[in-house]
Amino acid sequence: MSTSRGGTSTNGGPLVDLIFFDAGGGHRASAIALKAVAERQFHDWQIRLMDLRAVLEASDFIRRLTGVKVESFYNRMLRYGFTAMVNPMLPMMHLLVQRMHLSHVRMLARHWRTPPPDLVVSLVPHFNRAVFEGLRLVDETARRRATPMATILTDLADYPPHFWIERQDQYFFCGTATAARQALEAGIRADRILRTSGMIVRPEFYQPQEMRRADERVRLGLSPYLPTGIVMFGGYGSRRMISIARRVAEAGLRTQLILMCGHNQDLRERMVAMNLPFPHHIAGFTREIPYYMRLSDYFIGKPGPGSLSEALVMKLPVIVDRNASTMVQERYNTEWVLENSVGMVLPSFNQIGDGIKAMLDPARYAGFLFKIKALDNRAVFEIPKMLAALMSPAYQEAEAGAMLANA
Repeated sequence: MSTSRGGTSTNGGPLVDLIFFDAGGGHRASAIALKAVAERQFHDWQIRLMDLRAVLEASDFIRRLTGVKVESFYNRMLRYGFTAMVNPMLPMMHLLVQRMHLSHVRMLARHWRTPPPDLVVSLVPHFNRAVFEGLRLVDETARRRATPMATILTDLADYPPHFWIERQDQYFFCGTATAARQALEAGIRADRILRTSGMIVRPEFYQPQEMRRADERVRLGLSPYLPTGIVMFGGYGSRRMISIARRVAEAGLRTQLILMCGHNQDLRERMVAMNLPFPHHIAGFTREIPYYMRLSDYFIGKPGPGSLSEALVMKLPVIVDRNASTMVQERYNTEWVLENSVGMVLPSFNQIGDGIKAMLDPARYAGFLFKIKALDNRAVFEIPKMLAALMSPAYQEAEAGAMLANA
């Protein structure tokens, strides 16, 4: 099936740009997952992963002055648990983006001149106005029909103003009813708001895997039958994992933990040196998160949209916290957990012992599982077909007719 409208790939299909950056790991991970599934569903598509940082590099005066990328600074704060510092940074981030807006528009327009894409999909916040206007500048210069743009929110909700949703003639993919309502309230036309069944999750999390959980647990040094929690705080872990492990040890609970330290080798070494009294497995960076989640019964971590969605696809009830250190764009996620009855929200992981004890109450745990099974998030498989519809000739003709009628 070919859905090309302008710049075509070498095999006759459309060119699709997926925009990501590396502030946190979720934007790149979502883009890669979407690319993998779309290429299976539409073999003639040429999908280009577009690192927004690389395109806008010349405008980064902060790096020129300090030698540090904004994304690197952000990721270091996550690594060391300084998430409370992210919140006052957002207004400054918005101000910088606003000041550099015209420069960003020109850079993006230059990037898209040859060859122009047939569809642009943003998986990043903050820059969607510049992306839209840069794309329109290319369209106007080439005197061609407007190239469709879509933004896929990789958060459960927007954090207005000027975060994910901008009031402009583009499409928005929303994984929750709250995000869709926010788009309507921002003045987006209802036919521009496309609902999915959740967040993008890598297709590996949906693939069945033949294993005997008890045997695999034993292989990792765990008890085959104890309730097992997986503790995750993103790709660099968090020093809060040390406190969590210590409090679980003090509580003397009948449970065991898989502790995911990611790239943080110092954290891993410190946790190994703790000599914890309960069965546990400490892992460094790995791409086998689905494997470790299959061995687990519940999830402990920060309320990031990616890790929450992965845990729920794997049918794991969640324990997260919400306090002054919770990043503002992730606070709604804790409300969503409670609204959907898929886990517990603690005021602090200082109460993790009580949280695990409550989680493992048989009736409560069964209630969480019942709610989780009803979610059925298939967004990564739904979105490529929805994007294809935006590029179809029939859809484009209908859009052109609607524009003429409203002129």
